[in-house]
Amino acid sequence: MHPSFDLGFATLPAYFTLLMIGFTIAILWAHKLGVQQGMAGNPILDLGLLMLACGLIGARALHIVADGMFWDYVHLCTDPSQVPALSLGPGIKCASDSQCLEAGLGDVCERASGLCRQSQDCLRVLKIWYGGYAYYGGFLLAVPTGIWFLRKKNMPMWRVADLASFGIAQGLVWGRVGCLLAGCCFGAVTDAAVGLPFPKYSPAWDKHLADHRISHYATASLPVHATQLYEAIACLIISVVCYRRVRKGVRFDGEGFFLFMLLYALFRFGVEYLRADDRGLWLGGLFSTSQLISVPLLLGSAWVLWRGKAWPVVVSAVPRPEVTHVAP
Repeated sequence: MHPSFDLGFATLPAYFTLLMIGFTIAILWAHKLGVQQGMAGNPILDLGLLMLACGLIGARALHIVADGMFWDYVHLCTDPSQVPALSLGPGIKCASDSQCLEAGLGDVCERASGLCRQSQDCLRVLKIWYGGYAYYGGFLLAVPTGIWFLRKKNMPMWRVADLASFGIAQGLVWGRVGCLLAGCCFGAVTDAAVGLPFPKYSPAWDKHLADHRISHYATASLPVHATQLYEAIACLIISVVCYRRVRKGVRFDGEGFFLFMLLYALFRFGVEYLRADDRGLWLGGLFSTSQLISVPLLLGSAWVLWRGKAWPVVVSAVPRPEVTHVAP
């Protein structure tokens, strides 16, 4: 786990930094292919930046609602004492603010109780560099916003969506590597050879300590499924599959986008069963929030791909160039 990059003159959060790098590359990649296919380049760049902003806002919003963080953010502004204080471990009391900061449990040591707390911060919900995202929230906000933007610019809706297919998947690769470095989105305990222990004070270590599976003296968590890497590898494969499909020529406009949604929803539904972090559980813990969202996306995408035609949204005057053989 390596939650931040120390540049000497500044410290950058690993997750947010990699997320920005990944989606910047994705936007430029989609822009290049879009121009090659005869589309206007500037609107694609504008759309990419708009989608990135919507992705961050929507992902943050779903995290707050689905992960049960709403009142914590409210209380951080109105009365931080109502946010549960955190312990360094059974029988261990903090003695300084630096101990709490080092453990990632807050920035104030409450001397009377020996517990760590966050100080008052009304803007914490806006500080997106601290993390706290749910991917599907960003996706669900970005899609309708993208439709509105493309209508306004009279851009070919489904052809642009095809460009987004491999771009979104590529951005998620970097984002999940960031998750690995930050220690979030960790998996369940496993005895398999792929098990990965996380260091002391990591989210996995905190959970195992709270569940009384390890003591405070443990230097690492129990080995867990590296679900962050599982998803990064899956998204890399999805990105390559979608890119090759869009580059060589789709059967119908939008095929690449619906192929992305189907493959990602299918994988995401399955990998959720291996995760053990707090991510919003429903129906008595049977399904997570992401699984409930994955089901309609999976079924809808499968239906469109089987039908071989996306519904009309924008009629564009931009002609599709003749598809010629392109080396992979």
